[in-house]
Amino acid sequence: MTSAPPAALDAAAIRAQAREENFPVASRLFPRDVRRHLVNVYGFARLVDDIGDEATGDRQAILDWLSSELDEAFGGGSPSHPLMVALAETVRERSLPRAPFDRLVEANRQDQVVGRYETFDALRAYCALSANPVGELVLRICRAWNPARGALSDDVCTGLQLVEFWQDLGEDAEKGRLYVPLEDVRRFDLSPDDLASAADSAAFVALMRFEAERTRALLARGRELSRSLRGRVGLAVRLYTAGGLAALGDLEQRRFDTFATNARAARWRRAWMAAKELSRR
Repeated sequence: MTSAPPAALDAAAIRAQAREENFPVASRLFPRDVRRHLVNVYGFARLVDDIGDEATGDRQAILDWLSSELDEAFGGGSPSHPLMVALAETVRERSLPRAPFDRLVEANRQDQVVGRYETFDALRAYCALSANPVGELVLRICRAWNPARGALSDDVCTGLQLVEFWQDLGEDAEKGRLYVPLEDVRRFDLSPDDLASAADSAAFVALMRFEAERTRALLARGRELSRSLRGRVGLAVRLYTAGGLAALGDLEQRRFDTFATNARAARWRRAWMAAKELSRR
């Protein structure tokens, strides 16, 4: 059986990242017991991403190892990784399905062989693997999932994933990845291979404003989702939306150039956007 690399085995470091995420999954708005389960799901999501992005050696083989850990967690066995042991408890206590976890693994398998997406539809299909499962799991942990909420959650999660892409253009380029749809790049008379050198051009700004507006429309679905949820869970969803909108505001201010440095919304802007979002009906 393939072993996970040391970098991916540090459960404490992975859990610590939960406090640093741009859109923290375990908001204190959730009840304590719910937060525990959310942190366990986050641990898995972070683990699979660390393997897909940072592991040395055969990443596909290491992802095979992670799939075998899921076999143990869902088959009543004993996973070997501390994060998977915790996840197995959440799976049992919240009766979670396996499919969303498999999709997260599949997204990282895809990352090993696909670095660019021709169309926005193809990019959204990738987000259906890499982001949307997290929203489904959050709703299921809160015992609030149904098909209608699931569809709204998919839009919000895709929007948040797109925000991350626009924030990390340079970081992704170093990994050989570009998440701006190639058809859009060409539509604005730009070259995918020369996008970084064109980052100060009017065409680049116009391209990214186009992507930001599509992203904003997806995030706006969070208002409808939050209205369908009760109490603090609905409030947490509104704040996720506010975080994404705050990040888009920062990107617009810097004219979307994140090739040299990543963009992260300042706390004051997140707080302001949260207040603005909560004032809406």
